[in-house]
Amino acid sequence: MLRRDWRAGELRLLFIALVVAVASVTSVGFFTDRIAQALQRQANDLLGADLLLVSSRPPADTYSESAARLGVQRATTVGFLSMVLAGDKNQLSDIKAVSPGYPLRGQLQIADRVFAPGNVTRDIPQPGAAWLDAGLLNQLGVKLGGKVTVGEIELIVTAVLVQEPDRGGDFFNIAPRLMMNIKDVSKTGLIQTGSRVKYRLLVAGQAAAVNKFRDYVEAHPDPAVSVQGIDDARPEVRSALQRAEQFLGLAALISVLLASVAVASSARRFTLRHLDDCAIMRCLGATQAAITRIYTLQMLALGVLASLAGCALGYVAQLALVDLLGSLVAAELPLPSLRPVGIGLLVGLVTLLGFAVPPLLALKEVSTLRVLRREIGLAQAQSLRAYALGLALLAGLMFWQAGDIKLGAYLVGGTLAALILFGAVAYGLVRVLGLIRARGGVAWRFGLANIARRASSSVAQILALGVGIMALLLLTLVRGDLLASWENSLPPDAPNRFVINIQPEQLGELQAFFNAKGMLKPVLYPMVRARLMQINGKPVAPEKYKNERAERLAEREFNLSWAQDRPSHNQLIAGQWWDSNNAGKGLLSLEQGIAETLGVKLGDSMTYTVGDKSFTATVANLRKVDWDSMRVNFFVIATPGVLAGYPASYITSLYVPEDRSTLLNELVQAFPNFTVIDVAAIMAQVRRIIDRVSLAVEYVFLFTVLAGLLVLYAAIQSTQDERRHESAILRALGASRRQLLQGLVAEFTVLGLLSGWVAALAASALGYILAKQVFNLSYTFNPGLWVAGMLVGVLGVGLVSTLGIRSILRQPPLQTLREV
Repeated sequence: MLRRDWRAGELRLLFIALVVAVASVTSVGFFTDRIAQALQRQANDLLGADLLLVSSRPPADTYSESAARLGVQRATTVGFLSMVLAGDKNQLSDIKAVSPGYPLRGQLQIADRVFAPGNVTRDIPQPGAAWLDAGLLNQLGVKLGGKVTVGEIELIVTAVLVQEPDRGGDFFNIAPRLMMNIKDVSKTGLIQTGSRVKYRLLVAGQAAAVNKFRDYVEAHPDPAVSVQGIDDARPEVRSALQRAEQFLGLAALISVLLASVAVASSARRFTLRHLDDCAIMRCLGATQAAITRIYTLQMLALGVLASLAGCALGYVAQLALVDLLGSLVAAELPLPSLRPVGIGLLVGLVTLLGFAVPPLLALKEVSTLRVLRREIGLAQAQSLRAYALGLALLAGLMFWQAGDIKLGAYLVGGTLAALILFGAVAYGLVRVLGLIRARGGVAWRFGLANIARRASSSVAQILALGVGIMALLLLTLVRGDLLASWENSLPPDAPNRFVINIQPEQLGELQAFFNAKGMLKPVLYPMVRARLMQINGKPVAPEKYKNERAERLAEREFNLSWAQDRPSHNQLIAGQWWDSNNAGKGLLSLEQGIAETLGVKLGDSMTYTVGDKSFTATVANLRKVDWDSMRVNFFVIATPGVLAGYPASYITSLYVPEDRSTLLNELVQAFPNFTVIDVAAIMAQVRRIIDRVSLAVEYVFLFTVLAGLLVLYAAIQSTQDERRHESAILRALGASRRQLLQGLVAEFTVLGLLSGWVAALAASALGYILAKQVFNLSYTFNPGLWVAGMLVGVLGVGLVSTLGIRSILRQPPLQTLREV
């Protein structure tokens, strides 16, 4: 029966819908599985060791001494951002200074020319030498044997750095790399008070010895030191992977939802076309149980074949995702495991059992009298209750993919609410069409009558296509509008450079430098690095916070500042700002967001440690900070005198016109310890990353659009017999084929317009919510969004509907009437 029905074309649409559903899920599954395997297999390489101690200051010597006693290998790295100069060019670079023995795990590769294949080396740069990656070499215009200036010393470029085991992919690198010998760090004069430095102690050896060393570290904790093992390797990569898997997986589930509608529609048509078969089988003695088993096994066989085909298509499709997002992990991706195949089979069978089998179960109820009276059909149309299992299974898939009960509940509830809302809008539009259908020619009236007469089917088609088109509009036009709004919100002279690591004794020299250059001195802000230890006398433990952001804030160091006057770009929202009489008193001003995240209120006390000293102060007021102003802002500001005696550095932001960019080179030459951060370059990289991620999501949503078109095609197919009968009667009454074609074109053109209109409405609403509630931007409704939505709707619906109605117009009316 399966072979016969396939040849007759009865099951092809159902098969394709299942393939699309499975392919959308497995394409994401294969991609994330490969990255997860790469992280797991190369966990040691991603650390460059078996265990890693990370700190913002040199780890205590006792840790290294303990490692030596246990007989494990060890190496040290020091990482920081700094300016690198070559002639009249300068570039912010990620400096890594390494000790002999680095890396303890994985491979370090260098080359003798740019873009040449890397060769594995066990050496490190010699004192006085540096290895630069290809990007930095090109940006500085330096060749091997040339010299670069880092701080107060010159280094000779002796190799091209090709690969480091403990460096993430492109998404996590805001600056090109320079590697140098750790013995040269002190000669640079770059590491001073307030410098942002990451010290790493790498440890490797026998598992038992490494575990003992970890036990020692945990028994002698240092708040400034974090421990990373194999399971913690590249936590930012793992976090990004988890978010990508959740987001892309949920996007893929929208395709499954729409494909389920196509499956249900196809299965309904299949059921109606097999009423005669079942009536004859009942007459010949087939029991209801036998009929149920036959068709259920037929569907299961089809489901397995479609799921396997979907898995194969998903494997091919994930290659594009690897191309777009593969640099998330700077490692070779292994072949995927069979886990995504199992998930694909599960999704295929869930979709099939939930939405194809329920209509088929009604076949056992077919009356034997149908062999004599063909007008006898099913007792009643299938209600929504028949699909309750399928809807429940889909909700379960959403909860599973979300990975969080709260997020899953929001997702299921939001999806249901959105479908009801837009379904109501679509239904209202269909009813309006029914009222105005008499105002037009014959073809127009015929087309609009078809939409109004099949209201439920029309609403389902509008919804399915609208969701797919909305996703693409949101990720293309609306995303561009939001980025443009953000860029336009910045004034033309908004600061485009940050300068950090300014030392107190350099303030006078810096003032003289700007005076000599005819520029106003920028506002300088003091900064002290501190770690939050207690709130109201209770220790701050990251693991006690359920909020991920709060956990990160609790375990990081803060940049504290002090000021007598409230910053003009900060708005006071609670409490009172201090006056000159409060100088020296232990008062703090907190940014509103961090206060809410950490659960801090006015009057609470906060204890910070700076080095080996600590102080306690009281929260006096809360501020709202405009982070988009590109000015210097702080989470915490203290009254003057509170931070007196603690080591401090200064930071500032300034606007440098493009025609005066050489000023930065002169600034770094005059003050080698300064680090200049190019905000414009960083934002350009962020934009590139957003574009790549958006392309990946758009790619996944192509399955959603395809599923929406399948819903339309399935709806056309499910009414094909009815349409063929109507066309035969109309042609017998004198209607021409051209008039019928014009009527059908009018019907599907209007359906496309309505789908695009609903999609544009939803995309505009979501864009407005994102702009106002998430990004705090002004949002201007884009007329092009509506034009694009309706144009895509008309073109998509026109293409699919043309394929669906060809056979209706080709069949002679006499043949149709004789078959009745």
